[in-house]
Amino acid sequence: MAGWTRHQGQAVALPRANVDTDQLIPARFMSASRAEGYGRFLLHDLREGDPDFPLDRHPQASILVAGENFGCGSSREAAVYALVDAGFRVVVAPSFADIFAGNAVNNGLLTVATDQARAILAVLGDGTLSGTADLAAGTLRIGDFDIALTLPEAVREKLINGWDDIDLTRAHSGEIRNFRDRRKSDHPWAFPST
Repeated sequence: MAGWTRHQGQAVALPRANVDTDQLIPARFMSASRAEGYGRFLLHDLREGDPDFPLDRHPQASILVAGENFGCGSSREAAVYALVDAGFRVVVAPSFADIFAGNAVNNGLLTVATDQARAILAVLGDGTLSGTADLAAGTLRIGDFDIALTLPEAVREKLINGWDDIDLTRAHSGEIRNFRDRRKSDHPWAFPST
């Protein structure tokens, strides 16, 4: 996956709380090949039969602002795939399910938990607002709302470099190798002889 440092896009409102991973991508669509993309399945059942669904009215949106407890439910990583494949780079909500937030960062999707999400939803209404997320500066601006991004350094590093947990671990392979060699030297009795 490609990393990113700065993203500019349009923010759209999904004024719902407790959007779970089965709503984000219903299980019946997960048999499709990931190579084909999951974006077309994003929020399928909520969109079906609703010609005024916000994502359909604003298909260019790449910043989603939602209600609390976004991404709850199962640990379905395909929910993140659907958002990313649909073009989203940032999701803003008052709170996120922990597993969803972890899956998001490992797939290049920034989650921003902020109480300002409720006020942004109110201002957004049925329209869009311009937004800019800047990982280097640690800021997110949506319309007139400024949000400080207090990201752990590992999260920032993963997003900027396009890394997941394995890539982040590999970035420390020299230190890991040195620790292993030092441990082996200091405690030879702990290692089987060959």
